[in-house]
Amino acid sequence: MKKVLIIGIGAGDPEYVTMQAIRALNEVDVFFILDKGREKQDLVDLRREICDRYIEGDSYRLVEVRDPERDRTATAYRSAVEDWRRRRADVYETLIREELGRDGCGAFLVWGDPSLYDSTLAIIHEILARETVEFTFEVIPGISSIQALAAKHRIALNRVGRPVHITTGRLLSEGFPEGADDVVVVLDADCTFRTIAEDGIDIYWGAYVGTKDEILVSGDVKSVMDDIDRIRGEARTRKGWIMDTYLLRRTRR
Repeated sequence: MKKVLIIGIGAGDPEYVTMQAIRALNEVDVFFILDKGREKQDLVDLRREICDRYIEGDSYRLVEVRDPERDRTATAYRSAVEDWRRRRADVYETLIREELGRDGCGAFLVWGDPSLYDSTLAIIHEILARETVEFTFEVIPGISSIQALAAKHRIALNRVGRPVHITTGRLLSEGFPEGADDVVVVLDADCTFRTIAEDGIDIYWGAYVGTKDEILVSGDVKSVMDDIDRIRGEARTRKGWIMDTYLLRRTRR
């Protein structure tokens, strides 16, 4: 039967790839790579570099397809995401059906960790639910941007007896999560940390963490938020896209 591997490749540094992931890479016949456009060619190049570095031999193939566009202007956020996932599922289903032999092994190389704010697992489950193509799948974990951020800032995410809250910029815009002292924020397109009005909150921010373009800033959020906004804007102009993560930490209540 066909098999699909969902391999976490870490947050940017090729050396984040685990030994388990390297073993999995060497099982694969076909790698499915999504082209997100010229601006994000770096992400495609990194996947190619990982294959070149860690795969023994050259018996594998790379199949590159255009990633369906997502409507980021839609007011109905959930419906827009569901529509985008359905279109992605159509692409993935076609790849698995047409590019894999009866006993072939295909793989999606997932930035960071497949279990954290990535659509691949949900899409694979949707394809299986359609019952139009048969395959098994396995998940190989990776180092997430959150782990990399904490390591680069040399901090622990949790404090004794306290939870860590992980959310998105869209949800943070509704306010600092009630009862939380340590909040990790991903997928923030709008520097939502600027909306946090209360005193006594530090930020540990990172962009392109684990890559040659890595930028790190930390300090009291009110003191450094203008610097982060400026640095972020300059980086986005230079590269055409931004990928950042940050921790907000309440220092006093």
